[in-house]
Amino acid sequence: MACFPFGFFFWFFCAFKYFLRSFHDTGAGAGAAALSACGGPSTAGNTTATGAADVDFSGVKPAASIDFWSNHPGKSQDVEKAIIEKFHAKFPEIKVNLVTAGANYEEIAQKFQTSQAAKSGLPGLVVLSDVWWFRYYSNGNIIALDGLIKQLDIKVDDFQKSLIADYKYADKQWALPYGRSTPLFYYNKDHFKAAGLPDRAPKTWQEFAEWAPKLKESSGAQYAYIYPALAGYAGWTLQNNLWGWGGSWSNEWNFNCDSAESVAALQWAQDSIFKAKWAGVSSKEAADDFAAGITSSTISSTGSLLGVLKSAKFNVGVGYLPGGPKNESPVCPTGGAGLGIPSGVSKEVQLAAATFLKFMTEPENTAQFSAATGYMPTRTSADMTAVLAKTPQIKTAMDQLAVTRVQDNARVFLPGADQEMAKSAAAILTQQGDVKATMTALKATLEGIYTKDVKPKLKS
Repeated sequence: MACFPFGFFFWFFCAFKYFLRSFHDTGAGAGAAALSACGGPSTAGNTTATGAADVDFSGVKPAASIDFWSNHPGKSQDVEKAIIEKFHAKFPEIKVNLVTAGANYEEIAQKFQTSQAAKSGLPGLVVLSDVWWFRYYSNGNIIALDGLIKQLDIKVDDFQKSLIADYKYADKQWALPYGRSTPLFYYNKDHFKAAGLPDRAPKTWQEFAEWAPKLKESSGAQYAYIYPALAGYAGWTLQNNLWGWGGSWSNEWNFNCDSAESVAALQWAQDSIFKAKWAGVSSKEAADDFAAGITSSTISSTGSLLGVLKSAKFNVGVGYLPGGPKNESPVCPTGGAGLGIPSGVSKEVQLAAATFLKFMTEPENTAQFSAATGYMPTRTSADMTAVLAKTPQIKTAMDQLAVTRVQDNARVFLPGADQEMAKSAAAILTQQGDVKATMTALKATLEGIYTKDVKPKLKS
C-alpha cells in the first residue's frame, strides 16, 4: 500500500481540513485498515500527567519479561504466537508472555482500566482500539513513544501515512498501528447467481432492496442480509447507513443523530427487518452467520475475511459498502487498533515492550499478520505479492480505503458513546422502537457525555 486518504482522526477543526486534502493524496496503492484507531480532541495542558514529557531511556536495560495483552483481533492468536517465537529467537534475553486479556476490544479495555485503578498487574504492551485510546492518553495511562522510536530507530516513515497519523497527537506518537481494517460487504456468490443477480456488491442499498426478495426466494437462506451484532460495533457499521442518507451520529461536535436524514436511514433499516422482512440482526457474529449460510450477505470487518474464506462452503464475494440515496461514496469508515505502552510500568519494561513493538510491526511481520487474518499491512514496504496471489479478495479491502471517511466524533471521542449507540440501535432494529424518539433520546445522552467528559478537556 502506498498512501491513504483518510485517517487523521484529529479533533473537529482538523477533520474537515484533512478531508479536503485527502482527495489530493490517495497515492498509487491503497489499503484497508481494521476496526479503527483515531486521534482525540484537543485537551488542555496536563502534558506531564499524560506522559508527554520525553523519557530518557539511556542506560536502561530492557526487562527480562513482559506481558503482551491482546484480544487476538481477527483470530490472530496463532500468528501472534508465531511472531513471538521469532522474536525470542532474535532477542532471547526478552521473554514475551502473550495474554488473552479479553474476547474483544471492550473487554481488554475494561481489564486495562481495572489494572490502572489497582495500580498493579499492568502489561508492557496493550492493544488499543479506536474508541478507547484517547481516554488512555487524556488519563495519562500510556506514554509517548517518540523517545523510544528514536532510540530504537523505528522507521515511522515506512508506516502507512494515515495509519501512523491516527495515533499522533500534540506532536507526540502515542501508539503504532496494528490490526487495521474497514468493513466489507460480504456476499454469497452462489446465492447471487441462483437469483440471477450480478456478481458484485450492490452500489446502493436501494439497489440491494430490489435484489433482496429474489435472494430470499431462490437461496433458501433465512435472510438476504443480516445486520452486524449490535452489542459489538453498531456505532461503527451503521455509519455506513447514516452517511448514505446524508446523516451521521454527529457533525463535528454538533450531535445530529436525530436529524431527518439520520432518522430516515435508520427507519429504512428498521423497515428492511419488520416490513420488507428480508433482513435480520445477528445475535453474536455476522461473519459466522454468513459463513454458515444463514444469510446471503452481511457487512463485517476485513479482519473476518480469512476466517470466512476458510469456513464457508460456498464461493465468497466481497465488495465496497453500498451507498445510499444521498451519498454513494464515501460511506465506509476505517477501523481497528494499535499498540501502546502503559505509563504505569518501569522504564525497563517500557524499553523491552518497545523492542517487541518494533519487531511486531516490521514489514515482514505485518505481512505475515495480514496473511493470517485479513487485516491490512501497516507498512508501505510490506511485500503482499504472495498474500494477494493466494487471497485476491484482500485487494478489494486494500482498495476500499481510498474511499473511506473519518469516523464521527460522537463515536470515537465520547467515552461510552459506542455502547449508547448500540442500545439505541437495538431498540430500533430488534424492538421496533420509534426511530425519532430513540434518536432524540440518544442525542441528549451524547450531549451529556460531551458536556461532562470531553468539553472540559477541549482547548478554548
